[in-house]
Amino acid sequence: MPEAGLVADIGGTHARFALSRAPGVLDRVRTLPLADHATIESAVAAYLGGCGRPRVRRAVFGIANPVLGDQIRMTNASWSFSIEATRRALGLDALTLINDFTALALSLPLLAPADLTPVGQGTPAPDAPLALLGPGTGLGVSALIPGPDGQWTPLSGEGGHVDFAPRTDRELALWHAARARFGHVSMERLLSGPGLEFIYQALGDDAADPAGTLSAAEISTRALDDRQPRCIEALDTFCAILGTAAADLALTLGARGGVYIGGGIIPRLGGYFSTSPFRQRFEDKGRFSSYLAAIPVSVITAGHAALLGAAACLDRMDAR
Repeated sequence: MPEAGLVADIGGTHARFALSRAPGVLDRVRTLPLADHATIESAVAAYLGGCGRPRVRRAVFGIANPVLGDQIRMTNASWSFSIEATRRALGLDALTLINDFTALALSLPLLAPADLTPVGQGTPAPDAPLALLGPGTGLGVSALIPGPDGQWTPLSGEGGHVDFAPRTDRELALWHAARARFGHVSMERLLSGPGLEFIYQALGDDAADPAGTLSAAEISTRALDDRQPRCIEALDTFCAILGTAAADLALTLGARGGVYIGGGIIPRLGGYFSTSPFRQRFEDKGRFSSYLAAIPVSVITAGHAALLGAAACLDRMDAR
């Protein structure tokens, strides 16, 4: 059996690991809670130990954080480490870290139609950029830019931290509440698991009967299964704001090849998302409404797409 490479998708809550034995082939996929491991070395050791301690020499980790040099201090988790020190501690010949949404972007050309759920209409334009965003513990943003050689170039950015611009009176009230609590009001403050919880709480603060404390998962469940009105209002507001964020990203990038939505929240909403305010808000751009109406939007439903993207990055490195 050929020697495997190690790939990981490290978010703010969970780290997913796999062995990459051949292009597009993942083995021993496993998810570990970050809270169970004080360090990244501990999590990797636990994963490899559970796989029988295979010998790996190369690794690519996607991580929910900017990768600006050797030192990593995670925005939405407690891990802090040196890439080079981690490489040595794990006994690797090579360790590369990329943003988790850069890894997810690299998976887009590898996804089959069964891995995607379309939202609304639209036809992809050939040789046009692809946009990617997705709320989870934070808000990830990336893109793929086509090159003349047929290769895609992924963008690494922190677009989740652009300013939130309210579109309705309700969203303006949310902006005021968020500014009072956080100071700077980024899109991530609203479009994330904590953001959905904040929206729900803020709506309750404005009502005669104050809202209790619910997790993002509980809000979604009570909206979809129990039809609880305030939970529905919070989820509808969340999806409308996501529509604006997706449209802004598509316009900025000229992403006529399509917009893709990942992250840990939207894929779990099932059929609701297609009927939510998302698509109407996505196309509500005045003179550029027809431009956006022509762009297809798809939700990524593949279970381990970011791991496929990290493996694709590993394959690219091997091909050099």
